[in-house]
Order: sequence, then structure tokens, then C-alpha cells
Amino acid sequence: MVVVAIKKKCKKKHIPDSSASALKALTTAAIILPGMMPTVEAYENEVTIQYGHYEEEERDLYGMVNDGQVDGTLDLGAPVGIVPIKVDKLAKKKLPSPKPITVDSLFLQAKVSLSDRLKFTGNYSEDTWSGASPIATAPVGFGSNNLVQETVNGPVTGASPYLENPKPYFDAQYNPLRLDVNHPTAPKRIYSQDDQLVHTLAMASPETRKQGDFKLRYEFNEAAIDVGGGISIENDYESWFVNWGGSLDLNQKLTTLSFNQSYTNSTTSALLDHDAYQYFSTFAYKDQIEQGTPSVTLGESTHQTLFGEREDWSTTLGVTQVLSKSTLFEASMNYTNSSGYMENAYKAMYVFYIDPNQDPTKVPPGVLTGDTRAFLEQRPDERNQWSWGFRLVQHVAPLDAAINLNYRFSLDDWGINAHTIAMDWVQPLGRGWTVTPTVRYYSQDTADFYHPYLISKHAVGTEEENYNNISENNFSSDHRLSGYGALSGGVVLSKEFAKGLTLEAGFEYYTHEGSLKLGGDGEGSYADFNSYSANAAIKVDLSTVGRAISYGDHSHHMNHGTPAPAGVMFAHMLPKAGEVMVGYKYKYSRQAGDMLQGNDKIPDSDILNSTCGGGACYVAPDKMIMHMHMFNVMYAPTDWLNLMVMPTFVDMSMDMRDLAGMNNPNRVDDELGYAAVIHASHEHMTGGLGDTNLSALFKLYDNSAHHLHLGLGFSAPTGDVEIELRRTHGEDLGLIHYGMQIGSGTWDFTPNITYTGNSDKWSWGTQLSGIVRLESQNESGYRLGDKFQSTAWGSYNLLNWLSMSVRGVYTSQGALHGEYNDVHSPIGPMDSPESYGGEYYDLGFGINAMIPQGDLAGNSLSIEWIQPMEDDVNGYQLEREGTLSVNWGYMF
Repeated sequence: MVVVAIKKKCKKKHIPDSSASALKALTTAAIILPGMMPTVEAYENEVTIQYGHYEEEERDLYGMVNDGQVDGTLDLGAPVGIVPIKVDKLAKKKLPSPKPITVDSLFLQAKVSLSDRLKFTGNYSEDTWSGASPIATAPVGFGSNNLVQETVNGPVTGASPYLENPKPYFDAQYNPLRLDVNHPTAPKRIYSQDDQLVHTLAMASPETRKQGDFKLRYEFNEAAIDVGGGISIENDYESWFVNWGGSLDLNQKLTTLSFNQSYTNSTTSALLDHDAYQYFSTFAYKDQIEQGTPSVTLGESTHQTLFGEREDWSTTLGVTQVLSKSTLFEASMNYTNSSGYMENAYKAMYVFYIDPNQDPTKVPPGVLTGDTRAFLEQRPDERNQWSWGFRLVQHVAPLDAAINLNYRFSLDDWGINAHTIAMDWVQPLGRGWTVTPTVRYYSQDTADFYHPYLISKHAVGTEEENYNNISENNFSSDHRLSGYGALSGGVVLSKEFAKGLTLEAGFEYYTHEGSLKLGGDGEGSYADFNSYSANAAIKVDLSTVGRAISYGDHSHHMNHGTPAPAGVMFAHMLPKAGEVMVGYKYKYSRQAGDMLQGNDKIPDSDILNSTCGGGACYVAPDKMIMHMHMFNVMYAPTDWLNLMVMPTFVDMSMDMRDLAGMNNPNRVDDELGYAAVIHASHEHMTGGLGDTNLSALFKLYDNSAHHLHLGLGFSAPTGDVEIELRRTHGEDLGLIHYGMQIGSGTWDFTPNITYTGNSDKWSWGTQLSGIVRLESQNESGYRLGDKFQSTAWGSYNLLNWLSMSVRGVYTSQGALHGEYNDVHSPIGPMDSPESYGGEYYDLGFGINAMIPQGDLAGNSLSIEWIQPMEDDVNGYQLEREGTLSVNWGYMF
């Protein structure tokens, strides 16, 4: 509501245009910063496309001890003693550590005025994350006895909070001890007090979350009402939400009151596979856990699923006040009630069971030994949160800038009080450029039930006894519930072009430290980490560039007739110098059904008796889905040359199945075979920024009926080719299947030539295109095969703005060359370089629409379905089911 108030009220108060533009720039800049997605309409008709990348730096898992001093030395008598730990004994050698968390995100937004008073906003977002995150916390001395290797073989593991040494040691005051020397034949053992903690990290294969939501807004003269909703989906979590609210203008629009309320219903269905539940105690959730379907191969379930339901009600009241022609103030209050399953199903708590009456003859004097168990965390089943926020926006006339000051205080009944302070400075630089530096500080107190680990003064017993002997009703070692402070700083640079096109780029660096907490006394340094995020966005203001033109004029823009089918790339040119076009293409493809060899369907026995990537075959793909988002900006510096840049965002998923006949025990008596069957029960996912195409189109011939142009381009290897699967049961599966890497990893040449023609209501075209790999291998040791495609189509105009098309496609692609040069454990045909490429014949059916006049003139939309007609594949591949392409374009 604030931005709308700023824009409208600035005009009514006759604030200088420079001030209004600065405030507008402030809003634009805030959109691109993490956690500051737009919630208001800066323009009535606008499209925004944004890509973001977040990455944490490696956590300090080694050498995390104090200066070696302890409070005195306990004399336990010769030959046993407790001595200080010296830092130099740790050698502080950096060892290979799990890859940190990375997140690639995509955000799409469309705002459309359905009428003078009715506005629609639609949002779509997705993010794919992978890497290692903390799952539990333990004293560093409870790992292996080797002080350097402990963080690899002890607290840091592939998938579980497993301590290598299940018999931890404590002194009489229950302080953790490190066993420095442990030789069974030696006459003495030396223990030393060590309170230093370390995270247990759990590696995760890539996972993707997708969300779609909308809002309808109806504006009256002095008021407005809003209603909206959406859904967020990921493998193990789904939530749907609805929201409603409104605003009321008072005092000649100098004051705005706002009200918003939302309801969210969430369902957790967390998979607890073999890598986890044999270490976790799930006793507290025994009524919420279901066993999975037994594996045909193993004869047992490969996973359990923990279910939980949650509800959230949230209410926000706000007031916005224009204080002067250059100052605006906003205050808001929010209350949220959450109930149900509040836990994170992948966070655990170590509990150390110490029998205070243990046999003194079995332990050294002054030393207690215990047993270790790990429990899924347990949080209260209700949370009430309150927050108050204040914002001041001030135009700084001498610099034609704007400053945005924010403060928010929140508290809840979990014991967490939090403060957020933020400042943005929006500085126009002239010629459409704006720079926005920003700084933010956050501090929170510790939750009442947060503990790094727990001690139970009881002997270890049955699972039920162990659970009942935990001293706390609720417990979590999630460091996000600890006391800490966070400081971040960033900058956003934007350029607004005259025709309503804005490009933005932003960067932010974030530091999370216990020592930054207000008043100090935050969590220890073991929980500190740094991260950065980078963002890029393109925004198009449709309403400012809409123009009324005839269909005939626009048909020339679209190559003499109707737009090309949605699945055809590089099919048209901008004929006039200075013209600009932006576009978005969505592509969905699916493979499922039978396995093929050549063009023949084959039984599993053929695959089982062959080799997969040089090793045994254990599984086969059952379904593979790809979603690709492509964005392009085209510019015509002359009437015969077009320049184009096209980045892509890709996400893929693959389901697998055991090969029939895998129930032979000899097939799974090794680590890899067992791991392959376990992994086959989980959907594999990847996602992120794909490769980026840079092309130039050259007009060769053009008249009223025929057009011919040549395209020469290069594909830059911006997509990742080093995506890994997590480890399982000690077996490192390493790099994921070749076909699920999201880029080629090589520089590629992408030539094409296109002819189009038209006569009356008929249009037609043909194109030859190819991809030639310019490098012998990528950084992972292989390269994709070259690709050639030919296509021809015809279309008929049903109306002056609507047409239908039919297209034939032939594609030939070579097999992969080379193989992975890093750890990779082939488990199925998708891991064989020979099982890629082939010859494919397809038939496409499309519909094309174009808006020739009105406020939204220049918009075009094409949809095409490609139906596979014949596959002749290399090696063993899953048959194709079809491809859907949707293409939107806007011409200036």
C-alpha cells in the first residue's frame, strides 16, 4: 500500500517530478533485494522477470576450540589426568568439506489492468537448493580420536547425525571430555575438558520448490479491496493460502488505513530414508509415521514418511501518513498464530545418557561415560507472534535522492525477541540510471527450548525409556533458534530505458554471528557463517509503450503474417533500426513409458545383463520431466541486423525404478547396489541457471511476401555441470546422471537459417539449425553430442489476430563424448555416455495470438504441442511422451 500512496500522493501534493522518480526508484530497488519481493503495484501493466543466486561460504568445522585454557586441572591420580588442549595440537589443517548451501531462484510477475478499477497480479517463483546444512550439534571431542580427521569421519557425515564414538566422556560436573590418548595396551589415558561445539552436517541432493499466487484488487474512489491466494509445492512440503484485505484513504488522501489477513494450511510429508531413521529416534512421532512400500529387490521399505499438519492465521493493520511534500511515514502491526506440526523434520538433537551410578571400576576416577542417542527435534505445537514496524521515506532535494529507514520489533511466546533495522539510499544518476546501497541489521534472543545438546542422568534403556528420560518437553538444536545477530550490506543498480524497459542487478553480502547479537551472549562461533546473494531482473512497463497500430503493420514485425510456432527459435527479426523486443518462452518435456534400444522396446533383462557406464546396471529411469524458462531481449541497431541475448533457467526431475530381476541377492550385496536401490526410491531433482545464448541475425532477403535471414550465435556455458548426489551408507554416488546436469559446460556454436512467406491468410516457413560443440570436453570431463534440426510449418489465420499451425520436425544428435573425470557411480543407463542422442521425428500443433491494437498492442502469445512420432535412440533410453512450448513476446 505504501508505494501506491507515495506515487499518488506525491502527484497530488505537487512534489517535484525528481522526488517522485526517486521514490519510484526506491521501490524498484527494494524489489530486487532478498526478502523484499513486491507486494504493491508500481505500474498498472507490468511484467517482471528476476533471477537470483544465494550461496553460503564454507563453515569453519576445524580448529574450533578455545585458547586451550580450562578452569584448573583435575588431579585424577597417575597415570590418568585432565590437561588443557593446545590449539596447535589440532594442526588446523583445512580438509575437504561438504559443499555449502546454494540456491538458484526464479521469479515471474505479471500485472494487468482488467478494467479501470480491477487490477490483477500473478506471481510464479521457484527455487532449487542443494548442499550441506546443520542437522545437529555435538561437542567436538565426541568424534573420532584423531583430532584432525574427526570432522570428516565423526561429526560431519553424509546423511545422519552419527557420532563415530558412541561412548562420550564427561567429568563429574558433566562437562564433555576429549580422550587425547587411547592405547589399549598403554598404562594411561589422558582426558581433557573440551566445551567446543561443532555442527553435524547433512548433505542433500538438489530439491526444488515451486509457488504460484495471485491477487485481485478493486479500487473505489477512496478505498480498495484485495483478495488473493496461492499454493507452494515441494517434494516433502505443500502449503496453500488465501488472503484478503483493503485500504481506505482519508484526509484528502494524505492518510491511508490498511487491513490484511491471511490463512495458510501446510502439510509436511518428510521422507526419512535408510540413511536417517536408523540413527534417529522417532518415538515421539510414531503415530505420524507411515512405512513406505517394500522394495521388490530388498524385501523391505526403503523409507518412512513423517506427516504433519500446520495452520497459520495472520492479521496486519497499517497506517500511512504523508507528513509533507517530501516525507512519508508508515506504521504497521501484525499478529500471527501458528499451530500444529511446527518442527523441521530434518533437524535432530543429541541426548547423552549418563548413568550417575555407573561402575567406578570400569571408568577412570573422576570420569563418567555415557551413551549417545539422536532424536528428531520437538517444538511447541503453537506459536503466537507479534510485530510492530515503522518506516520513514524522505526525499533529499539537494541530491535528488530518497532515504528509506525501517525498524521492526517482534516477539513471540517461544522467547524470541527480535529487532530489524534497515536503511536504503536511492540515488538517481541521470540518463535513467539509479544506484541503491542498502544496509540491514538483525538481532534475536534465544528460544526457550534451544539447546546445542542435552544430558540425561539416566542409564540408556529402551527407545521409550530414553524418550521419557529426556529432561525437556521441547528441544531443538537448530541454530536459527539460537541468539545471534546478522549484518548485511548490498547495492542495486538499475537502468530505465525510455520505452519502459528497466534492467536491474543487485548484490548483497550477509554475516551471521553470535557475537553480533544485541547485548552479546549469542551462540558460539561454531554457528557463524557468511553468505552472498546476487540478483538480476528485467521489467517491462506495458502501459507506457502500448500503441494502437494496424494488424498489417504488426504482421510485418512478425515476418509477414502470423507468429512462428512457439517451439521455433530465432524465427523472426525486427525490421526497423531502434526497435526492441523482449520475450519469455516456457518449455515442458516429459519422458515416460518403455525403455528403448534403437526404436525397439526392450525388457529389463536386456539392460540388466549389459553394462551401465562400465559397471553393473541396477535401476532404470521411470519418468523424467524438464521445465525450461527462456528469456530474450532483441535489439535492432540497423534494419538488417538484430542482436539477441537469451539466458535460461532449467529444472528437471527423474523418478527411477528397480530393474526387474534385481531381487537376486548377488546384485545388492555390495555398497553401490544397495545404495542404488535406496536412491531409486527418491525423485532426483536439479535446477538453476542454464546456458546463455548470444546471437546475431542477418537479413538476407525481404519483401512483402518472402523473408530470409541467417543466425550466427554462441552458447555460453553458464549452466552447472558439477551437480552431485548426496552420499548414502558411506558410498559416494558423486556426480548426478549426465542428462540432469543443467548446462553443456562447453562453448557452442549455434547457426541457423530461416525462411518465411505468406499469401492472404496462409503463412509458412522452414528452418535449419544446429549446435556444434567447440571444446573437446567440459570441466567435468565430457561433452554433449553435436545437434542438427530441420523443421517446416504452415499456418492459417482464423481471425485477424488468431491463427493455427502444423509443423514437422527432424532432429539428430550424437552421443556423449568422454566421461566424468570425478567421482561418479553409474547405476543405470542414464549414467552411460552411449545412451544419449539419436534421431527423432515429431509433429507439432500450435495456436498463435497477437494483440494488434489497444493499450496492450505489441503482445503476442503462442502455444505448441510437439507429439513424438518415432524415436531411434543411442544405447538405452526412456521413450518420449511430448513437449509443450509457450512463447510470449512484446515489441516496442
